[in-house]
Amino acid sequence: MTGAASSCGTGIRNTTGQKPSKRAFRGAVTRVAVALGVGVALVLRAVAAEDRLSSWNDGPAKRAIEDFVARVSDASSAEFVAPRDRIAVFDDNGTLWAEQPVYFQAQFAIDRVRELGPSHPQWRFEHPFQELLAADTASALGNRENDIATLVMATHAGLTTGEFRDIVNRWISMARHPRFQRPYTDLTYEPMLELLQLLRGHGFKTYIVAGGGVDFLRPWVEHTLGIPPEQALGSTIRLRYEMRRGTPVLVRLAQIDEIEDGPGKPAAIQKHIGHAPLIAFGNSDGDREMLEWTKAQPGPHLVALIHHTDAVREWAYDRRSRVGRLDAALDEAIADGWLVIDMKADWGQVFPFERATELNR
Repeated sequence: MTGAASSCGTGIRNTTGQKPSKRAFRGAVTRVAVALGVGVALVLRAVAAEDRLSSWNDGPAKRAIEDFVARVSDASSAEFVAPRDRIAVFDDNGTLWAEQPVYFQAQFAIDRVRELGPSHPQWRFEHPFQELLAADTASALGNRENDIATLVMATHAGLTTGEFRDIVNRWISMARHPRFQRPYTDLTYEPMLELLQLLRGHGFKTYIVAGGGVDFLRPWVEHTLGIPPEQALGSTIRLRYEMRRGTPVLVRLAQIDEIEDGPGKPAAIQKHIGHAPLIAFGNSDGDREMLEWTKAQPGPHLVALIHHTDAVREWAYDRRSRVGRLDAALDEAIADGWLVIDMKADWGQVFPFERATELNR
C-alpha cells in the first residue's frame, strides 16, 4: 500500500504543472482510494507513514526537530546519546493542549464550585466563589493565581486520592470546551501527539512537567498522550494517611506541598527524574527556567517554545495574556537561539478533529 501511495504522489500535478500542496495531494489520494474501494483511513495512514510529523508544515522548525532526533539516536553519529539518557520533557497547558480561555484544571475547579455550591451557602458571600456562582468567571479570576489557588484548595481537598481520581475521570468524560463544544481531551495538539510518537519511536522517554496539579493529570494523560502516570510531574498538595471504615486511604489536605512552575520545574526534574533532559518544550514564561537549564547542560540539546499565533484555528496571544503569558522567555529564546515554533506558520493542522472535519466536507 505504501508503494502505491508513493507512486501516486510522484505523478499527481495541478493544471499549472506544479506539484500540489500536501492538502491537495491527500485529497487526490482520497478520491483514488474511494474509486478503488480502498478504506480512506488506511490510505491516509499509509501516505503519512513516511512522514512521522505529517501535520507539521515543511520548514526550519520541522527540519530542526527531525535532524536533532536523527543525530542523537544514530549510533554512527558523533552526537549519539544512549537510550537511557534520552529524556524529553513537556509543559502541559499551551504546549500539549490548549489553555484558553482558562486552564483545564481551572475550569474543573470552577465546575466543582458550581456543583458543590448548594452545600456551601457561605460561598454566596465570599470571593471568588460568589462571582462563579453568579456565572461571572472573569471577575472571579481577576487575581488569577491567588484566586485559582483558593478554588483548588476548596474543591480538591478533603477527598481521598481514589475519590479525587474518580471525580476527575467523570469530569474529563463529560465536560465540553466552551468554544469548540468538544471534550477537553480533543483539544490536544495533533503536531505534539506526532512528536511524542516520533520521540518514543527513537527510544526517548517522554515526561510532562506541569505547573498544575499532577493528580488532575494522571487519570487521563496516558490514554490521551501515551504518557504513563509515573511520567507526569506536577504541583502537589499534602496527603495524610488515615483509616476510614477499616480501609487505609490517603486524604488530600488543603495545604500546598510543591509548586512545579518557574524555577520549580528544573528542581522537580532533578528530584523525580534524576537526569537533565535532552529535549524540553514549553510555551510561556513559566517554562523559562526549565528551558534555559536544559540548554545549559553539556552535549546536544533541543529547547523549544510554542508561540500561539493562530487566532483562527486556536488563539493568538503572548506578552499581554493573563493565561500562558509569553514575554521574557520569548526574548530569551530569540537572543539565545531557542527553537520558536510559530503555530500559524509551522502547523498545518492544530487539533486531531480537524482531519475528520476535512474528510467530511
